[in-house]
Amino acid sequence: MNILTVNSGSSSVRLAAFRSPGEGRLEMLASAHEELATAAQEDFLARFIAQHGLADISVVAHRVVHGGALLVESRCVDEAVEHEIERLEPLAPLHNEQALRWIRSCRARFGSAIPQVAVFDTAFYSNLPDAARSYALPRLMTEKYRLRRYGFHGLAHRAMWRRWTQLRGAQAGRGRIISLQLGSGCSVTAIRDGTALDTSMGFSPLEGLVMATRCGDIDAGLLTYLQRNEGLTPDQTDRMLEKQSGLLGVSGVSGDMRELLADDGAGARRAIELFCYRARKYLGAYLAVLGGTDGIVFGGGIGEHAPRVRERILSGMEWCGVALDRTANGAAGGERRISSAQSAVDVWVFSVDEAGELAREALAVMARR
Repeated sequence: MNILTVNSGSSSVRLAAFRSPGEGRLEMLASAHEELATAAQEDFLARFIAQHGLADISVVAHRVVHGGALLVESRCVDEAVEHEIERLEPLAPLHNEQALRWIRSCRARFGSAIPQVAVFDTAFYSNLPDAARSYALPRLMTEKYRLRRYGFHGLAHRAMWRRWTQLRGAQAGRGRIISLQLGSGCSVTAIRDGTALDTSMGFSPLEGLVMATRCGDIDAGLLTYLQRNEGLTPDQTDRMLEKQSGLLGVSGVSGDMRELLADDGAGARRAIELFCYRARKYLGAYLAVLGGTDGIVFGGGIGEHAPRVRERILSGMEWCGVALDRTANGAAGGERRISSAQSAVDVWVFSVDEAGELAREALAVMARR
């Protein structure tokens, strides 16, 4: 069985192809990443297929950011699934629309006889404890609109858990970790024995950590204040929170952490400090949720490639048993442990294998069929 995986973002996509010789095993055949406009999707897909000789695709797996309250496990895409993904677009406007476009591009390329599997980032958090998933809003309203903390980046956090537990050997499948997915979007999750107990993103991907252009945690009263005093419409408010805030808004320079680290200006320094402070605050909160931790895991573009950011996030965490190996932390790229031999908590950097998670979910769904 040959599997094509599609991991689409708001302006980029990662394609990968796997062969499964049986018994759940996977062999990667090819991968590619490209920034592209919507109009270029079908051309990029056709080039990828032709370049790697991937004519015989058995199933296509798509990452879909928001599955809402109904799509809580990976599913074959049918009319009802497609309709629900579309209905949820306002809650993840940068991502669900793109996922639908890729589903339709793949249908046009491969035909409707080739099954497509939707894998939902929110599914990993579908069983959050009630206290972790609930908002203190009027119950009639929360039930009417299914208002809850859905959580996002589930594939990335599950991939980090999988890799960390593989390294545990005899203790595989057991333990407590705090995983940080730090990139353009950022989130942190508390995981015990493979189950998410809490996560920083909520009803939408806006909640939680400071991100490239997204605000993260904010006082709701501040928004109503600005709407009254600036006359902001809901669309203008969404644009401010999604596109004009975060590292970009604070620094006034850029939402790209690489550019901010190279900039010695006051705005860049302030944005980096706020980014690291917010992440460190969540680490402390999730230590309380888990009752301590066995591991802290970094992934994502910033998490993997910005040692200064990792060091600043972990600064002052010696009280909970975290001791950083600065040489290992400063080394270039790749999977590695960055905690010292004396550290009571293992700290790791991983290259997050979302494509592998997509392929495994596709195999599982096809097996259920």
